Amino acid sequence: MVGSSDYPDQVRKPTMPPQLGEPLPVELANTTYAVRGRMQDGLHTPEQLALWLTGVRDRLPVPLTDADLRAVGEGDLERARAIRDAVRDIAASAVRGETPAPEAVEQLNRQVAAVPCWRELRWGAAPQADLRMQAPPVVAALAAIAQAAVDLFGGAGLSSLRACPGPGCVLFFVQDHPRRRWCSVGCGNRARAARHYARVRGS
Repeated sequence: MVGSSDYPDQVRKPTMPPQLGEPLPVELANTTYAVRGRMQDGLHTPEQLALWLTGVRDRLPVPLTDADLRAVGEGDLERARAIRDAVRDIAASAVRGETPAPEAVEQLNRQVAAVPCWRELRWGAAPQADLRMQAPPVVAALAAIAQAAVDLFGGAGLSSLRACPGPGCVLFFVQDHPRRRWCSVGCGNRARAARHYARVRGS
């Protein structure tokens, strides 16, 4: 399995990985990213994981308090990186039309199965089914992201998963519009600028 720790020249700084509004498993996968051609690990420390979770907290099906985020530890980091690397491996194979490594699939399934979960009916102003998990909040949140990855890879959304073709970009995105080609507007602009520069040099 290729994880972010396999890049010896990566810059290890407590920077924030890009968050582009993608489905949470894709956002987690994109915590391995590149800056000026150098691989970055956005989940190198528990503090970075807490920062990332803070950025997606409003989108998580499991509520996380400030105290939960302050308590993020090495075990949480190890779990998050295992899910992240499995999702990246599966996504990279899927966008190429290849079968992913069994180890990546098994890792993702293990992360989901490790946390018992169920839905409970809540009857308030409007009836709703709330997700419940028998685990500490951060562990439960990560397991929910792993489950969302299973749903993505095993559902209709897989056909819309893309690897960004931008020069040096290693991010994934879900193509939510037929004309979308890049992970972000900025990446598309850089790709067009690179093509323009190449044409000017060649003329």
